[in-house]
Amino acid sequence: MKCLYYLAPGVDSAQRISDDLHAVGIDDFFLHVIAKDESGLKKRAIHSGNYLETLDIVREGLLGAGFGLVAGLVGTALLDRLGPFGHLPGVVYVALVAVATMFGAWVGGLLGVEKENKKLERFHDDIEAGRFLILIYARKRQEQAVTEMMRARHPEAELSGVDSHFVNPFSALQHRRRGSGRQAGVA
Repeated sequence: MKCLYYLAPGVDSAQRISDDLHAVGIDDFFLHVIAKDESGLKKRAIHSGNYLETLDIVREGLLGAGFGLVAGLVGTALLDRLGPFGHLPGVVYVALVAVATMFGAWVGGLLGVEKENKKLERFHDDIEAGRFLILIYARKRQEQAVTEMMRARHPEAELSGVDSHFVNPFSALQHRRRGSGRQAGVA
């Protein structure tokens, strides 16, 4: 499954794109529109992006869990080596590492709530300027139909990027420039 990123100039265009995508078999679950004007999307019943797409909760949570895991392993190694409480059962060490990992994930998730999703950072100025970012999750068999329909019926919408799948917070978004078939990775 791929995530196709299109930038549309306005809400009318986003509405027409949404309707045409439904006609080619894309359900709302696989279509998300991110815009500055959330109320305009709701009024027109256009499926908007969710917090997992707009905020960096998943990426920061995973990073926090990683730091927590390392801290838990180092802490339990020191606890075992120094032995201030004598010999402890192995389940205590496992529990301490698990607690440290979960605490790291929690703190990372809280930090992620403050940040814009890393993959959407490059679209920040476009969204602030009133453009609409449309995320289309297309299965392999749908991808060609979606890109052909978008090219034919919505030349005003710019294909701005392609990702293997939006959920992987560490994958690089492939940037596409209008008019060129060249792709360059964007971190």
